[in-house]
Amino acid sequence: MIPSATERLIFRELTISDERDLYEMLHDPRVMYAYEHTFTQEEVRTWLWRQQMRYLRDGIGLWALVDRTSGEMVGQAGLTLQRTDREEAAEIGYLLKYRHWHRGYASEAASACRDLAFGPLGLRRVISVIRSNNHPSQRVALRTGMSPEYRFTKYYYGVKMPHTVYAAYRNGA
Repeated sequence: MIPSATERLIFRELTISDERDLYEMLHDPRVMYAYEHTFTQEEVRTWLWRQQMRYLRDGIGLWALVDRTSGEMVGQAGLTLQRTDREEAAEIGYLLKYRHWHRGYASEAASACRDLAFGPLGLRRVISVIRSNNHPSQRVALRTGMSPEYRFTKYYYGVKMPHTVYAAYRNGA
């Protein structure tokens, strides 16, 4: 199930034709600073394949974000099942091409994903797992009605990275 379109964004499943746009985003060190790793072309293909498998297995995943006016893919956002050291939960995630930062797209997309989770999907709680130094994403989480709940350490490509789990609850409870 895909979120309804927002005022400025259309959500759709990622396809093989999105590989170039994904590479632009996932290979850009400015976008991938929280991962401390940029993706190779092969890693981008694997990323795309994983999203397509999530659509089939879970009915959710990261979707392409397309600007309604220009038709350009500006990034990706969605719901994925993520594991922390305490739980597996539905996570709101997003990445935007660098040239589309600071336009409110992340908050708009995250809010649409939250509304899908609490509405049609009937979830009681969603999370966002955010690296401790990723202040812009922390602000998006707060704008989306999330609050920090706990911290844990993730390891990406051999690097120890502290993260905070932000959570929102349906009806604020």
